[in-house]
Amino acid sequence: MKILGIETSCDETAMSVIEISPRQARGEEITVLSNVISSQVKLHAKYGGVVPSLAAREHVKNIKHVFKLALNEAFKTGNWELGTGNWPIDLIAVTRGPGLGPALLVGLTFAKTISWLYKKPLIGVNHLEGHIYSNWLPPIRVSSKFQVPSSKLFPVLNLIVSGGHTELVLMKNHSQHKIIGETLDDAVGEAFDKVARLLGLGYPGGPVISKIAEKGNPDKYPLPRPMINSKNYNFSYSGLKTAVLYLIRDLKIKTLSLELKADIAASFQKAAVDVLIQKTMRAAKEFNVKSILLSGGVSANKLLRSELQKNSTETGIKYFQPPMEYTGDNATMIAMAGYFNYLRNKKIPLSGIRMDANLNF
Repeated sequence: MKILGIETSCDETAMSVIEISPRQARGEEITVLSNVISSQVKLHAKYGGVVPSLAAREHVKNIKHVFKLALNEAFKTGNWELGTGNWPIDLIAVTRGPGLGPALLVGLTFAKTISWLYKKPLIGVNHLEGHIYSNWLPPIRVSSKFQVPSSKLFPVLNLIVSGGHTELVLMKNHSQHKIIGETLDDAVGEAFDKVARLLGLGYPGGPVISKIAEKGNPDKYPLPRPMINSKNYNFSYSGLKTAVLYLIRDLKIKTLSLELKADIAASFQKAAVDVLIQKTMRAAKEFNVKSILLSGGVSANKLLRSELQKNSTETGIKYFQPPMEYTGDNATMIAMAGYFNYLRNKKIPLSGIRMDANLNF
């Protein structure tokens, strides 16, 4: 089965083609044939965040070109155009939410059009579920068994961390998802962006905070760990962001040196990650999970990856994290999630697939 994934939930226009072998005794195998992403980071950087109307406009401009690139890369024909050629795709998977409404509509409309044009089934995918299934992906153009042997590692605890989401999701199997904890205000990725802005480091904040923090002292400033001792599994990052604001104000230094910025970034990063680690490990113990999965844009953070892996190993829980190329928004993870959705429900009319900007599990 060859699956085309389409992702336009925020500021990346992305398409991907994956191939999954038939069910065999040795298990399904997946090959990522293409993974094309057209990023709008430079466009939105001057605004310090994504502008929905601009994002939608860029998706409209780019989506046909990204479609052609993804198919050309997957099938090496070099002449793919919309509406031409023998269609080699068996299934189309598209993000239908959550995300920016205008951006989601562009991808969903395009997906419905090609589904109708080529008479192929279409699956609407939850973007967060896509992030979870990024853990099942091998590197591009490498044929591999699923990284996560599904039947053996449930129940699974997923930590989803991005610019818009900080959630702990419990999975008993592929069709049962339950949010057991989520942010009450800012997502952790949003906090990274805002702290980077306070330090004058630019946008997006996650990569630059992580990089400069490597040169800083994470114990220099005792920043708070909001809700770390609460009895539930919810998160809050607004207070931590505000604590950094007050710290910079109280330093009374007009221009922060690179050394000071590195120390503040390292102290902030450690505080943010400490909360994620402690809440995740406590939830893993309470729900007696067999494995922990990390996903989302912030899953690229080196400190978070290393600390979560270390803590999982120490407690005897299996740990998985996606390849770095699938940590951010991409269509390969949407195609992967589409496959599992297709196995559960093969017949969904086009009229039944609707955009939902606030979609949840």
